[in-house]
Amino acid sequence: MEALRRLARYGLQYKRYLALAWISLLGANVLALAVPWLIGDAIDSVLADGNRGVLFFLAGILLLLSVARGIFSYGQTYFAESVSSRVSFTLKNDLLAKMQGLSFGFHDRRNTGDLMSVVTYDVESTRMFISFGMVRSMQLAILIGAIAPILIVLHWELGLISLAGVPITIYTTMVTGRRLRRIWSSVQARMGELTTVLQENLTGMRVVKSLGAEEDQKRKFHDISLEVSEETFQANKTRIVNSSFLTLVYIGATGLVLLFGGRWVMDGSLSAGELATFLLFLGLLVMPVRMLGMAVNTFSRAMSSGERIFAVLDSHSSVQERDGAVDIRDIKGDVSFRDVSFGYNPLFPALQHITFEAKAGQKIAILGAAGSGKTTICNLIPRFYDPTEGFVEIDEIDVKDITLNSLRDNVGMVFQDVFLFQTTISKNISYGVKQCTHGEVVEAAKAAQIHDFIESLPDGYDTIVGERGVTLSGGQRQRIAIARTLLINPPILILDDSTSSVDVETEDLISKALAQVMENRTTFIIAHRVSSVRSADLIVVLKDGEMVSQGTHHDLIAEDGFYKDIYELQLLPGEEVFLEASTGEARSD
Repeated sequence: MEALRRLARYGLQYKRYLALAWISLLGANVLALAVPWLIGDAIDSVLADGNRGVLFFLAGILLLLSVARGIFSYGQTYFAESVSSRVSFTLKNDLLAKMQGLSFGFHDRRNTGDLMSVVTYDVESTRMFISFGMVRSMQLAILIGAIAPILIVLHWELGLISLAGVPITIYTTMVTGRRLRRIWSSVQARMGELTTVLQENLTGMRVVKSLGAEEDQKRKFHDISLEVSEETFQANKTRIVNSSFLTLVYIGATGLVLLFGGRWVMDGSLSAGELATFLLFLGLLVMPVRMLGMAVNTFSRAMSSGERIFAVLDSHSSVQERDGAVDIRDIKGDVSFRDVSFGYNPLFPALQHITFEAKAGQKIAILGAAGSGKTTICNLIPRFYDPTEGFVEIDEIDVKDITLNSLRDNVGMVFQDVFLFQTTISKNISYGVKQCTHGEVVEAAKAAQIHDFIESLPDGYDTIVGERGVTLSGGQRQRIAIARTLLINPPILILDDSTSSVDVETEDLISKALAQVMENRTTFIIAHRVSSVRSADLIVVLKDGEMVSQGTHHDLIAEDGFYKDIYELQLLPGEEVFLEASTGEARSD
């Protein structure tokens, strides 16, 4: 129930629309309650004295009441949908803002498809609760709360007969609600799995096709989709059975009222108009009885969806901005790691006791095998994660004492796996920069060695790149990312082995672009190859999350160790071949 209360608080943010919806609902239902009285009086008047004037007068009033009731009913629906649409809009924006504010640790644990399902499918389920639960459910309360005493006042014996099924109705509704909640909780979870499979299938389409795995993906999607379909059908079946049973109870009560009421009319203890009034009031309960089954389904579904939504909104980010955190401006770019340890899982540390210093303007290479912790070190600088031990400093300020926005404004990253948005090349380059001119975009592209290629495209800088930049080559994406970083102009730069998977010509272009980017910046280079780091001012060598050595290239090859082993494995054979080739040429001369 807590999830429903919190959803209701979202609806109460729009008090004006809710008030108008409730006023409209009240007006429509008050007018509806007036109709049986009018018809009963009309019947008794005509049967008593055959007064047609009274009949026409009452018929005219009834027509006016119907028009007014229609206007109020329209207002009720219009304002209820206005509230639900606004709540849906607010929830979606709150969810996105929350997910963007959570640390990488949260996203490491949650599937993208499941989060997409929460923002779409679950929010839509709660929208139905807002429009129905917060507005139309009041209609049930008004009609049932008003009609039950009216029936007792009109004729207490008939009233007791007609209300005899109420305890049964309450019991079956409670049982059905509990069952529906279990089913809908399962459906929501399955929908998250289904969205995940669909998202992975579409984003990984090239891998799926290249491996001939289309049938496997179809079968996987089919199996989960079938489970969702069967459970949804089971939920609807449960709802329909409950609604049908409630209708049966109502019809049974109506039959008994007609049976006993007809006998009392025949013996003169009840007038025909009074029986008609009683039956019409009982008829007004048809809609609430049917709505009761829908209400149970809507509340159960909203409760399950609300729990999933608030599980995201209540998530705690391990990276929190401290009170009194400062904005940093015009920093030098000194970066220090002080006895830093970190683990994605407490049982398996990714980094252990890392200590080194990077002076402003230096090139720092982080070298090691896959899984040694290179990327993890660089993710700690902009606080994508926080160390479990030790601390990271920028210009002798603990990064935890710096506001996240200003920290990340001063740290630029060029990833090996470049992500481009499905928009123009110009907007991809200027992404993240609040204000810049087209000329500045062009200058950044020139420095990144990508301007000539962009100009060769039919639409130039207005060319739309495909999803994730699939219409461009790896080298072209890298250089666009470099241009984007140049435009941001951060004093601290992180390069994730940006030339490891491109051809020689592209590597030369990227290297020239990177030379522009690294100038006068503190640069961290994540690398697997010694050739990428030989000119670095400081090389930090990692193995299994531990720093085994640090120093310049000449320092490290002068001592026996892990770096020298890598050097001899990667570069020395090539240098010897080159030396032998040069000697051979000299001898032939």
